[in-house]
Amino acid sequence: MANHKSAEKRIRQTIKRTERNRFYKTKVKNIIKAVREAVAVNDVAKAQERLKIANKELHKFVSKGILKKNTASRKVSRLNASVKKIALA
Repeated sequence: MANHKSAEKRIRQTIKRTERNRFYKTKVKNIIKAVREAVAVNDVAKAQERLKIANKELHKFVSKGILKKNTASRKVSRLNASVKKIALA
């Protein structure tokens, strides 16, 4: 284990950051999954509602510095394309 006070602090920081990152990573996956599930069952209304939530949440993560702007935009764009596809069908 750590022999220095600073090394012990770094371990504590790493644990805290790892937990935080895992939380947000899971949240992003669940948001995307919710939209994809609605698209899979061809429920347009639910898919559009969840897409709206996904857009809001992902861009909130951008402002918090969790996701990069282009990453969030790419994810929202792909979700939007899939929702649009079932809406037109």
